[in-house]
Amino acid sequence: MIKYLVLFTLFISFISCKGQNEKKMKQKEYKYTNKLITETSPYLLQHAHNPVNWMAWNKETLELAKKENKLIIISIGYSSCHWCHVMEHESFENEEVAKIMNDNFISIKVDREERPDIDQVYMNAVQLMTGRGGWPLNCIALPDGRPFWGGTYFPKENWISALTQIAKLYKETPEKAEEYAENLTEGVKKSSLVQFNNNATTFSVSKLKNTVNTWKSHLDNKLGGSNGSPKFPMPNNLNFLLRYGFQAKDSEIKNYVNITLKNMAFGGIFDQIDGGFSRYSTDQKWHIPHFEKMLYDNGQLVSLYSNAYQKTKNKIYKDIVYKTLQFIENELTNDEGAFYSSLDADSLDKSGKLEEGAYYVWTKDELQTILKNDFELFSEYYNVNGYGLWEHQNYVLIRKDLDTNFAEKHQITLKQLEEKVSNWNTKLLTVRQKRSEPRLDDKSLTSWNALMLKGYVDAYKVFNNSHFLEIALKNAQFIVSKQLTADGGLNHSYKNGKSTINGYLEDYATVIDAFIDLYQATLNEKWLTSAKQLTDYTFDHFFDQKNHMFYFTSDKDAALITRKFEIEDNVIPASNSIMANNLFKLSHYYSNPYYLKVSKQMLANVYDKLGNYGGSYSNWLQLLSNYTGSYYEIAISGSDALTKLKEINKKYIPNKLIAGTLLKSTIPLMEGRNADKETLIYICVDGACQLPVNDTKNAINQIKINY
Repeated sequence: MIKYLVLFTLFISFISCKGQNEKKMKQKEYKYTNKLITETSPYLLQHAHNPVNWMAWNKETLELAKKENKLIIISIGYSSCHWCHVMEHESFENEEVAKIMNDNFISIKVDREERPDIDQVYMNAVQLMTGRGGWPLNCIALPDGRPFWGGTYFPKENWISALTQIAKLYKETPEKAEEYAENLTEGVKKSSLVQFNNNATTFSVSKLKNTVNTWKSHLDNKLGGSNGSPKFPMPNNLNFLLRYGFQAKDSEIKNYVNITLKNMAFGGIFDQIDGGFSRYSTDQKWHIPHFEKMLYDNGQLVSLYSNAYQKTKNKIYKDIVYKTLQFIENELTNDEGAFYSSLDADSLDKSGKLEEGAYYVWTKDELQTILKNDFELFSEYYNVNGYGLWEHQNYVLIRKDLDTNFAEKHQITLKQLEEKVSNWNTKLLTVRQKRSEPRLDDKSLTSWNALMLKGYVDAYKVFNNSHFLEIALKNAQFIVSKQLTADGGLNHSYKNGKSTINGYLEDYATVIDAFIDLYQATLNEKWLTSAKQLTDYTFDHFFDQKNHMFYFTSDKDAALITRKFEIEDNVIPASNSIMANNLFKLSHYYSNPYYLKVSKQMLANVYDKLGNYGGSYSNWLQLLSNYTGSYYEIAISGSDALTKLKEINKKYIPNKLIAGTLLKSTIPLMEGRNADKETLIYICVDGACQLPVNDTKNAINQIKINY
């Protein structure tokens, strides 16, 4: 009987090719070249010169497996997965391993970022088998794609042993593999089911409070984030808790959110020199990151810190937003307004060896040479001491004190300190830019672009910086002009001027959400109209009439062993939770009772799951908050509508929806609210409106924030 090997999941370091490195790669002659050479994914291209006869997931490959009656190795990873690269070096570049794989299997490489649908299915299978998941994900399936064995990272000898035993099993007793596959596939299918809740569900504030109270035991109130390590930012969790603490007047949650946001901002997980967040920290104090910078994290964290500043007016949060967006503009934005996916954690160190974090870390000797007489003050500010030491005498910069406290302690003015910090960072950045740069994953994913677009829009709304809006509009136009298909759908990926891969529900949900947000910032109805059109498209191609949820894949996509629903919120909220929130908002704009009915039913379907662990359903809890308290429609009409809107956006009001027009609107919510002589603000709840006012302060006074 084959034993399953399970190791902890780690997400680090990302491999791609850029600039001079890319030219050198092209010039280099390789002993082996496989079919991945024609792919565009940086992750797949990395394996194009392995001795393994890798193939891409496509109809031809799957038919070949059936024709030759060979088992399939489905190996899934992504460009910033460190252990994917370790396993490649140990096993997939090894000729002995390659011979076993080539003789006995059809080997398929999958980029989980390009094909999250495939990843979902086989990750689910491995989790059912082993109780754990992660990347690299290695699953072995029958020629028809049904899985029966798998795990995550395997050391070379373990991988050889497993493959040898499995090949022998399939040759001598194929019926056993068939039995395993049948049982496992049935389990995968059942795990993807969502039951239609026929019971009358009353959404209550008590459900919110009980869920949060249970959740509190998992929160680290001293350092922020979840208890223990590693620590992931989880921006949607924090966005909900920011709202809940405010509306429920829960001081414990308020303090927790502020501690988390401050410690993330001060930690090594945030690039103190050049801005931008890494994927997660390996320790409890947010100090040592796995240094890759992912677009989806930074987009959501910009929204989070913008909302937090809107609520608290804490300057630290504003600084984080501005530095992060500067990083995005400098490193992850192309001329078309599209956003790239990520930067690698690994780069070449001084000896020419690829090392994690080499671009970002410092030695004392380097810092003393660069900063000279300022080194002592710098070392206290950024903790070049035991607190900031990582390994091999390298330091990751981390802060502990507020600038006001630090300036007072060292008897300098706050302005002097700010000038010094700016000067230090400029000097270090100049030196750092001479190092080997982290490599770029230059594909643009629609869903991740939408998250970053929303980040820019949220930053614009809070800080009223027109530059943020310009970038947001350029990206929105990129999505419309490049990723929108002739039939009104979306493609998932874009690279080298080519739009590919039929979109998933996550693409539609995030774009709809971002376009609604863009409408609320500009009052330009074309974005709301586009959001509704995309919503209607998802009903046509993703909606399951039986249980009132949306499949992750379109009915146009080739069938996998099952068609799954994504309902649990994770690092990115579940596509179904985003859609349920979208339908709630659009039901208000368009007075559409069907949208509202579906949104309520979707929430009812997961309602019993909410109380167990709020962190897995935080975006659903956002929706529950909308249903349990007063939810306000703020309609602004008149030539001065945008000015009034900017005044309203200075106030943190999480339970609101913005509509407005400068002239005349076609949106049902604005019907009968066209102001000819003066700009008026209407405050309404479920269609019942108070008398319109022309002063934003009076309008805001009509709104009750607390539950």
